[in-house]
Amino acid sequence: MRLRVVAVGKPKLDYARMGVEEYAMRIRKYAPLEVHFVKEAQDLLPKAEGHRKVVLDERGKLFTTEGLLEELRRWEGERVAFLVGGAEGYPEGVRGRADLLLALSPLTLQHELALLVLMEQLYRILTLRAGHPYHRP
Repeated sequence: MRLRVVAVGKPKLDYARMGVEEYAMRIRKYAPLEVHFVKEAQDLLPKAEGHRKVVLDERGKLFTTEGLLEELRRWEGERVAFLVGGAEGYPEGVRGRADLLLALSPLTLQHELALLVLMEQLYRILTLRAGHPYHRP
């Protein structure tokens, strides 16, 4: 699986920026990863062209880590883009183009925190897939 994360705005909060960089480095040991930051939410879909689209949305489907791994295994060998909206959310049509609406929590998360949580979960999923001991249910 080839991964792409597309988020609105580069993280400005130090903890988020450093965390995203750290997890991107870790993820690349297990799968190809591209991280793109766009200025406007309408630029999300063009950056995800040719990929399965997973749109983060608090109204999306909640998974356990193992459940999300099983869901993503359906797309093994494909390119998958995870889209993270900004503070204003998504423009019309983004949710409708999603192959999966994914909720990280039923809570509304600040978008930089949501990006960091996504990166940690991608790393956790990939280590679980590889049989690495990082994941402990």
